[in-house]
Amino acid sequence: MAERRVNVGWAEGLHARPASIFVRAATAAGVPVTIAKADGNPVNAASMLAVLSLGAQGGEEIVLASDAEGADIALDRLAKLVAEGLEELPETV
Repeated sequence: MAERRVNVGWAEGLHARPASIFVRAATAAGVPVTIAKADGNPVNAASMLAVLSLGAQGGEEIVLASDAEGADIALDRLAKLVAEGLEELPETV
């Protein structure tokens, strides 16, 4: 299982707009990805309600994981999006 640990770069955390950006990127990744707080249970990264339910705050560590083929590339892209708190999807997603 591939995983990436990253701190949330959005000051407001994974709420509303940032969560929407993240979920669209996770869906576009083409592989199933889970997201969890460092000490929590993983949820589907492509589900807006699941991501919002995490209540991940800015600066908090999250874990992205996938056991699918091609997961490393997808996780690297998602980790960069989360860490940098990007306001739009990068063209590489």
